[in-house]
Amino acid sequence: MVSRRHWLATATARLIEAGCEDTAFDARCLLEDFGGLPRGHAADETPLTEAQATLLDNALAQREAGRPLQYILGEWEFLTLTLKVGEGVLIPRPDTELLCEVAAAHLRGIPAPRVLDLCAGSGCVGLGLASLCPAAQVTAVELSEGALPYLRDNASRYPNYAVTVRQADVLTDYAAFDGPYDAILSNPPYIPTNHLPFLQREVQHEPKMALDGDTDGLTFYRTIAEHWCEKLAPDGFCAVEVGIGQAEDVAALFAAQGLETTAIYPDLAGIPRVVLARK
Repeated sequence: MVSRRHWLATATARLIEAGCEDTAFDARCLLEDFGGLPRGHAADETPLTEAQATLLDNALAQREAGRPLQYILGEWEFLTLTLKVGEGVLIPRPDTELLCEVAAAHLRGIPAPRVLDLCAGSGCVGLGLASLCPAAQVTAVELSEGALPYLRDNASRYPNYAVTVRQADVLTDYAAFDGPYDAILSNPPYIPTNHLPFLQREVQHEPKMALDGDTDGLTFYRTIAEHWCEKLAPDGFCAVEVGIGQAEDVAALFAAQGLETTAIYPDLAGIPRVVLARK
């Protein structure tokens, strides 16, 4: 029988050959989830069972073919949460944790803030915000039939947070929502359409609907600024995640609607990633 140590070394080498990134991390995650390796423990000479070996070989083949690690595992951690993910929903990323942290800091002191999470996807923004601001009353808005099951499942995993799911089109259904809201948050599709074919192969597995920001990548920000931000309470704010090079353009869209840009926050790589504008 193959040992955990041997499988980890072989899997890492195969992932390197397949052109994957973070190969040792990916192989270890697979070994933990499908091979019984306890988290935080070194891979040892413990032999894999036949069932474990079969599961691992299947998972490794998927990863070699470019299927995202998160989809293979079926769950992914975001802040202190564990969220269900899979084909049909955008994978939660560390950059988006910054959006939740910034929003929570600006909501501090408000007893029961009303919050909108637009283009909610997996629910990572709304649930992440609620985990940092447990009194928040969050409405998570999503259109995609592919993403909604994940959003609903994740909301039901954390019933102690007041997160309500609503299916609606952010680009057209704004009149169906009544304010005032203390905060409007969004990580909308922001990749220009002509950039989509050049995304890394793992991202190609994610739903185009969650990525495609139209010609210039700013379509959703325009709608949010023009139609959703009018629902903000006095002194309420809108905070959005943006793509590389978009922060100043998004801030200008908010300014055109009379909002004042409070700050632009960089991610861990120093890239301007979150724009916050206040009414």
